[in-house]
Amino acid sequence: MRTKTLKKNKINVVTLGCSKNVYDSEILMGQLKANKKEVVHEGEGNIVVINTCGFINNAKEESVNTILQFVQKKEAGVVDKVFVTGCLSERYKPDLQKEIPNVDEYFGTTELPGLLKALGADYKHELIGERLTTTPKNYAYLKIAEGCDRPCSFCAIPIMRGKHKSTPIENLVVESEKLAAKGVKELILIAQDLTYYGLDIYKKRNLAELLEALVKVDGIEWIRLHYAFPTGFPMDVLELMKKEPKICNYLDIPLQHISDNILKSMRRGTTKEKTTKLLQDFRALVPEMTIRTTLIVGYPGETEEDFQTLKSWVEEMRFERLGCFTYSHEENTHAYTLEDNVPEEVKQERASQIMEIQSQISWELNQEKIGQSLRCIIDRKEGPHFIGRTEFDSPDVDNEVLIDASKYYLKVGDFVTLKITEAADFDLYGEPV
Repeated sequence: MRTKTLKKNKINVVTLGCSKNVYDSEILMGQLKANKKEVVHEGEGNIVVINTCGFINNAKEESVNTILQFVQKKEAGVVDKVFVTGCLSERYKPDLQKEIPNVDEYFGTTELPGLLKALGADYKHELIGERLTTTPKNYAYLKIAEGCDRPCSFCAIPIMRGKHKSTPIENLVVESEKLAAKGVKELILIAQDLTYYGLDIYKKRNLAELLEALVKVDGIEWIRLHYAFPTGFPMDVLELMKKEPKICNYLDIPLQHISDNILKSMRRGTTKEKTTKLLQDFRALVPEMTIRTTLIVGYPGETEEDFQTLKSWVEEMRFERLGCFTYSHEENTHAYTLEDNVPEEVKQERASQIMEIQSQISWELNQEKIGQSLRCIIDRKEGPHFIGRTEFDSPDVDNEVLIDASKYYLKVGDFVTLKITEAADFDLYGEPV
């Protein structure tokens, strides 16, 4: 009689979407490892967990295609089980169960214990910050809060992630110490809204106090701030940025639009005048600061006049870093009740125009850096270059500094001072000083 071979299960975690999903996958993998499970990130495994994104159309499409791809592998006998978690699953579980029934089980964003149980593991409450990081060893994301209380009309995040919930300072310090012990030198603070941090548990905006605790962690040399909100910005954070060398002179603050009509319809709680004043205050307080923002074009009712207002403002503000998205009509959001009346080709054309302006601004600002010596961290080697970043650049989304690897040997994860020799639209070229 033939006996079935008892092969050892290997769990492959596949991550789609934003840095918050990367963080969630790392927590899941840390839990699995603590349960003595063999786990890989985007490798080969007979059990697959897909951590999906459900934010906008493109992301949803990518998530669905990835699920279908692994379901086919399951049907072909290449993998044994497929589990789906994350935002898409949270938002569309009943639809997914009906449309793609061959997935073993679907889990939402808050169902980690259930997912672990399905994988034959226990949820270990005592694991504070135990993660298997998937980023290069020199940087890691630190999620300081989950969910969002903002009422933005276009955004489905509160549906998928729930209300804002801050993580206590002491837990974040423990997590940062563990990351530093593994060789992490840069913490990238993430949340749907950093500026709201602490309001729920400390009854005040407490980002500055958190930063004061994190800068004391030995081994951490850079702390970067991602995803601030323009209303109620705690200005004490900038005072700290100015005097504390570990806090990068960098802020990611998605502003979405600037026309008063659109801001009002988006329920952003601010105006063109207030936003412009806020950015002027930032520049006055920390003149060397890099501001990254993201904008949405093609929102319902965006007229040519609204768009021209946005365009002129982008030219005037000269953001160091900027990304532009076309509006995605998301069900169950407030904006879904409006008519999605800007044609797709107009949305694309408007996004292209904004990025063309930004490309020119970025090129001009980069030319000013030629001849300067900048402290950079080396992230990786790619082809003929070592790739580094300045404190003014976040991984994956911002500029990089390329160093000729045939001339210079650099160690990944090290800080080096690079003299900038050349500059393109979005990249710099440098050599070690």
